[in-house]
Amino acid sequence: MRKITHKLLVLLLAACLLAGMTGCGGAVEDDDISQEDEDSTLEIGMCFDSFVIERWQRDRDIFVQAAKDLGAEVNVQNANGDIEEQKKQIEYLIQKKVDAIVIVCIDSDSLADSVAAAKAAGIPVIAYDRLINNADLDLYISFDNEKVGTLMGESMIDAGLSGGKVIIIGGSPKDNNVFLVEDGFTKVMDENDVEILDTTHCDSWRAELASEYVYEHADLVAECDAIMCGNDSLAGQVVSALAVQMLAGKVLVTGQDADLEACQRIVEGTQLMTVYKPVETLARRAALCAVQLARGDSVTGYDVGGVSNGAYFVPYVRLEPVKVTRENMDEAVIGSGFHMKDDVYINVK
Repeated sequence: MRKITHKLLVLLLAACLLAGMTGCGGAVEDDDISQEDEDSTLEIGMCFDSFVIERWQRDRDIFVQAAKDLGAEVNVQNANGDIEEQKKQIEYLIQKKVDAIVIVCIDSDSLADSVAAAKAAGIPVIAYDRLINNADLDLYISFDNEKVGTLMGESMIDAGLSGGKVIIIGGSPKDNNVFLVEDGFTKVMDENDVEILDTTHCDSWRAELASEYVYEHADLVAECDAIMCGNDSLAGQVVSALAVQMLAGKVLVTGQDADLEACQRIVEGTQLMTVYKPVETLARRAALCAVQLARGDSVTGYDVGGVSNGAYFVPYVRLEPVKVTRENMDEAVIGSGFHMKDDVYINVK
């Protein structure tokens, strides 16, 4: 009986050991497969200024989907307008060893060290829509921001501003693009004898500062013929304040981004124009460039120029902005699918 019991125990132990080895072998194989899948999936970190401005949400969604279509995952960070938080988020992405980092910067002058840290870790960095100064960037992709200002100025001249007076209410003074836009706008004003009564800026792109300016400078506003606004959010606040002073539709107002409410104001007649920057084109091209750089490849498929950011000559993919007025709203914005016609004309009978 003991011999039989002993033999059974030996057989059972052998069977268990064999099963254990087989199980371990299977587990290792599964781990290898999942590790290979993990290694083959690129991860791109994307750090946004904030989502207060309407268009950034659209940029995010299109970029994430485009990257996914190309086989990459996107780790989205939102700094909520806090530059120190943005620095921490970039460091977090570096520690995660992402394959590329795309930054919509809050302060063009404050992220050179963060970019240097990423580059030291072997991670390529793209400045998305806003140039980062004095940083060794792998790529800057944006629209021709000086032309944005030029289009605003030309629209005002076409509407009869020559020899008139204008006020500039720009965006954040920490955003490098703000001054490029204003440079383009100012050149057109100078060429057409338009007097710039005042220039002010809205810290952190806080739109309420634009309406506050209009209320606090009512006499100056009453003297002007036009107000150039840094974007459509600022323009919305300006138009609201002008309405209180019975000046909405009388003072020419411009903006950029083709926000839905701005397009509604344009067809209603209280905003002269906006500059449409095809976000889908920008986001999709940026996603492709990020994947190319993450793979260690050069950026191809686009005309890559260059721009100086103070310390470096940075590869630059420049896209063309589009002027949008009441006359070409249907073609430029609705025809492209950016907004629906019923939404744009909701207040127009």
